[in-house]
Parts: sequence; C-alpha cells; structure tokens
Amino acid sequence: MKKLIVRIAAVLMLVLVVRAVAAPVPVLADNGEEVAVAAMSDEASNIHSKAWAAGIVIAVVAAAGAISMGLVIWKTIEGIARQPEAEGKIRTAMMLGLVFVETAIIYALIVAILIIFTL
Repeated sequence: MKKLIVRIAAVLMLVLVVRAVAAPVPVLADNGEEVAVAAMSDEASNIHSKAWAAGIVIAVVAAAGAISMGLVIWKTIEGIARQPEAEGKIRTAMMLGLVFVETAIIYALIVAILIIFTL
C-alpha cells in the first residue's frame, strides 16, 4: 500500500512539474487578449513561478502530513486495542507525534509565505 501511495505521489509530482515547465498557461493581458506565460514580463513570470512553488510546497507537505497523521492514529488505535491498560502512555506518545507532524506542516506554510513575499 505504501509503495502504491509513493508511486501515485511521484507520478502526480512529475505531471505537475511537466505541466508547469513545458506547457505555458494562458493568461489575460491588460487589453483582454490571451497571451502565453512566455510572453509575460519578467516580474509577472516571477510571480507565477512563486505561486507554483508555494502551491507545490503546501500540497506536498499537507498530503504527507495527512497521511502520516492517519497512520499514527491508526497504529495508536491498534496499540490501545492490544493493550488497553497502556492507553494513557500510548495516547501521550500519539499526541507528541501528532504535534511534531503538525509543526512540520506549519513550517512548510511559513516557507510558502516566505517564497511568496520575500523572494
């Protein structure tokens, strides 16, 4: 199951990268005519690249975080079902693990904001 998820994520990332690099996205110019990204100014192209980078960062980290949180909760429930007397210790360890995963997601959000506003 994990190999399948990794393969699907890799194919999705490859499709996104090829789409962003190879196929220009049509946008509207000031006069309403459709132009390609290649014809945009350097600043507009830079903003477009920043938006893609921030979107990919958030999408990848949020997906990885959601999968890992689901696995942590799944294994916690299994552990509590096997040893109900250790429920307190298992739950404490689970909460600590979820905090670490959520912290990584928040760091990714900060990186995405920095990509948009400072680069």
